[in-house]
Amino acid sequence: MSKITGFLDQPRIKEQYAPPPARLKHYREFVEPLAGELARKQAVRCMDCGIPFCNNGCPVNNIIPDFNNLVYQDDWRSALDTLHSTNNFPEFTGRICPAPCEAACTLNINDDPVGIKSIELAIIERGWQEGWVAPQPPAVKTGKKVAVVGSGPAGLSAAQQLARAGHDVTVFEKNDRVGGLLRYGIPDFKMEKQHIDRRVAQMEAEGVTFRTGVVVGEWPRDSKVTNLSKQSVTPADLRAEFDAVLLAGGAEQPRDLPVPGRELDGVHYAMEFLPGQNRVNAGDKLRKQLRADGKKVVVIGGGDTGSDCVGTSNRHGATSVTQFEVMPQPPEQENKPLVWPYWPLKLRTSSSHEEGAVREFAIATKEFLGKGGKVTGVKTVRIEFVNGKLEEVAGSEEVHEADLVLLAMGFTNPMGSVLDSFGVAKDARGNAQAGTDESGGYATSVPGIYAAGDMRRGQSLVVWAIREGRQAARAVDQFLMGESVLPR
Repeated sequence: MSKITGFLDQPRIKEQYAPPPARLKHYREFVEPLAGELARKQAVRCMDCGIPFCNNGCPVNNIIPDFNNLVYQDDWRSALDTLHSTNNFPEFTGRICPAPCEAACTLNINDDPVGIKSIELAIIERGWQEGWVAPQPPAVKTGKKVAVVGSGPAGLSAAQQLARAGHDVTVFEKNDRVGGLLRYGIPDFKMEKQHIDRRVAQMEAEGVTFRTGVVVGEWPRDSKVTNLSKQSVTPADLRAEFDAVLLAGGAEQPRDLPVPGRELDGVHYAMEFLPGQNRVNAGDKLRKQLRADGKKVVVIGGGDTGSDCVGTSNRHGATSVTQFEVMPQPPEQENKPLVWPYWPLKLRTSSSHEEGAVREFAIATKEFLGKGGKVTGVKTVRIEFVNGKLEEVAGSEEVHEADLVLLAMGFTNPMGSVLDSFGVAKDARGNAQAGTDESGGYATSVPGIYAAGDMRRGQSLVVWAIREGRQAARAVDQFLMGESVLPR
């Protein structure tokens, strides 16, 4: 324990944001991370609990009390080694993870939790600054070849682990750049893409080969969700060339809203909207970018994707942004004695909401209204829980003006026929059917074919994808070698 009375002496130190008028002028990150002495002051609040609930609250089981204490002791290099022992990419989670570890912090019972996420980011950024993050090529090669399909956080973490175990790893990505939804789903103002690029460079130095613009299996050619290459490889090709295949793509099939007027021009999926701006930020020239300039925007869906649509619309210069959420507004403060150490249901206001948006709760869309084939409004009705069911409130219909409607209601399962083309069994939700137990974990119904991340568990967090990628890498290594030295 760094200091016995640290949690009593030192209040939580929050990261500072650039003010909205300034940050709305660009697409760069605007959070001012804690560093140096501020991070040490934050770390001193850690109580080093007898049972560190934060460890289990974290999906990758970061050894949080240990790296907190090491930061307080000013031993940043050891803190980095401790952090990397469980998390391949703490610069990703340190920026975009919702921090379930902080919800599980013992100090959160009756005070503000330790700023674990801020400390994590401070550690990894110090590591990059000092040159401590270096390639770790294997001392011995195994001669085994593994194909990883998908270069999101699950695919990247698995590929890095497998390469360090000595296997020849090739990552296949359907888009033109590596990163999956890290690259084209998360706006740059939340995570700039050079953080992905420097990890790719590290992994290439460790022996990982990346093949971008390659579709595995067949893909719906009329899809508007992503830009596709004409290159493709078949499952038979991969099975012939590689000793094992790990399917680590995303759950990119968006939920639709099949109400009258859905066909109107101006009603789009969020993933028709968000990737375009990321591509422009990367220097691409788009013939027709979907933009919100001067438009009344309605975002349907109250989660992170909806919040990203809000922030991007405001940067485009939308005249108004309204966000719909079908569920009732949650309480501003959770009932801690009831829910701790679990992830609480409470009102969460993102930085994008603070930049300007009207949030409507307990509201359902009945119809999209239009004129001349273009959307002009959204007809809605208020809803309420009655006997455990959502029912419409009589007489509550209203019309909201809209020039652009963005559907951000989450994702269900993988797009395309990649799972069918490999012949793997699927669960009731359409994801790859594969367990996570110690014996044969992450193995699909087809020998030698494994699945991890959103393609297996459905839409989830980046930190869960990293966990599954790491664990699946161990399972693949064990399949190939009979045993594994990789951590579970």
